[in-house]
Amino acid sequence: MNALRTMTLGALAAVALAGCATAQRAEKPADETAPTPATTPPEPLTQPKSAPEPAELMVRPLQPFQPMQTVVLADPQKPIVTFRLVFKAGSVDDPKGKEGITALTAKVMAEGGTEALSSSELLEALFPMAAELSVTTDKEFTAFTGRVHKDNLDRFFDIFTDVLLHPRFDPKEFERLRTDAVNQVRNELRGQDDETFGKVALDALIYEGTPYAHYTGGTVQGLSSLTLEDIKAHWKNVFTQDRLIIGLAGAVDDALKAKVTERLAALPPKGVPAVSFPKIPLRRGYTWILEKPVLSTAISMGYTWDLRRGDPDYFPIALALSYLGEHRQFNGVLFNELREKRGLNYGDYAYAEHFIQEGWGTFALTNIGRSQQDFSIWLRPVESPNALFATRGAVYFLDRLVKEGIPEHKFELTRGFLMGYTRLWEQSDARRLGYAIDSIVYDTPNFLDQYRAALQKMTVADVNAAVKRHLSPERLNYVFVAPDAAALKKLLVEQPAQPLSYPTPKPPAVLEEDKRIAATRVPLDPQKIEQRDVAQFMER
Repeated sequence: MNALRTMTLGALAAVALAGCATAQRAEKPADETAPTPATTPPEPLTQPKSAPEPAELMVRPLQPFQPMQTVVLADPQKPIVTFRLVFKAGSVDDPKGKEGITALTAKVMAEGGTEALSSSELLEALFPMAAELSVTTDKEFTAFTGRVHKDNLDRFFDIFTDVLLHPRFDPKEFERLRTDAVNQVRNELRGQDDETFGKVALDALIYEGTPYAHYTGGTVQGLSSLTLEDIKAHWKNVFTQDRLIIGLAGAVDDALKAKVTERLAALPPKGVPAVSFPKIPLRRGYTWILEKPVLSTAISMGYTWDLRRGDPDYFPIALALSYLGEHRQFNGVLFNELREKRGLNYGDYAYAEHFIQEGWGTFALTNIGRSQQDFSIWLRPVESPNALFATRGAVYFLDRLVKEGIPEHKFELTRGFLMGYTRLWEQSDARRLGYAIDSIVYDTPNFLDQYRAALQKMTVADVNAAVKRHLSPERLNYVFVAPDAAALKKLLVEQPAQPLSYPTPKPPAVLEEDKRIAATRVPLDPQKIEQRDVAQFMER
């Protein structure tokens, strides 16, 4: 079933969405026959630190938690009860050759019916209650979410817990959901969703050879190999008491808390041992080009790093990257410079940790905690003749941030924005529960309060110093989903100066800066550029 989505976004988020819905401006590709304007020699990009950079990162495990540890955010004045059952089970638990089994098992549980109700009967039971029941799976966690009015709590409670304890495992539903999962990879990601495809490919590049590398939804061959017996066994192996955090919010009392823990005690007490992570390679300068017959190019770039929530530099870096490019907001440098001033594309954003958008909103999903994090920039989408210039633009403005830091007045504006915006992140019980559970996982009690307290105390000097410690264009890796991979590879190797050509006049300051952007070197290694076959990507 599709999860019923209820989004109550504040005015700020609504404005941001409206901005993203604006029509893309008409652009004129650069005239390749026109003479190249004279440009000044490129300034060197930020140099690597004098200390030698390690070749690998040691993965730091997330915080262990007590079996069936419970988080309660009770508010007897509210009429709604929200459940959030989060298992430390994700795609890292997929055995080799069975990629996608965790996500598919969770789908079969949530959508395939229970022993008492078929899939269609499950939908018919939930609809008159206006109840929500959904599941999301990421690399290390799977979250089952339920929401219902307290008047329907008893009936919903039985159904919701039966999804976990007594899945129907109907062969026809298994085949339907497995076919849907294969089509999601083959037709949706490889066929239509170039932006997500590029981000999945960046994961595969920077995490190659590790449990993070394959797509959470699986591979075509991995999914095709699965049997219903595989799903049943995996259910018992990873959806267990020792891997579970229970979240309850709203109209919750001690009796309901006791009822939930007593009921879920029927889960297997212990699962298979947790996955042991190898060291993560520190790649830099790698490029993958995935060729498709598309009109635009999707660009993702980034690198793994040893920064995550709980580290002293996390909040200063989060502010710096909000300044550079907060997701679907107008305040970012990349958004203003690449989209607003130059009309290059739809959105230009930067992320201090792995970002997955919640529904159609502007916020990040909660409970996608990862032992290993990465920094990324996402340009979506760019007319293919402008792909090199857009990539140079992202590198240029990142390099400027490292070299020059954030101006004081921009620091104050970004700090004020985040003081308010972080309030919107916790506007629903489901999101508050998500953050409370993430606080356990990362050992960051009252994370959003910590965030706001850190914002109040930090200075622009703190931020600029953290930026110099952690951000470097020289460490970037790149993924392009583009037409004519050979032509793009040639451009990336030769990197000729190519200022944009505009259909309408631009201010002289923009044109002068275009010359500097056009002379910027994209710091990639020509020997590490690979053209990848889209038809084989995520195949096995």
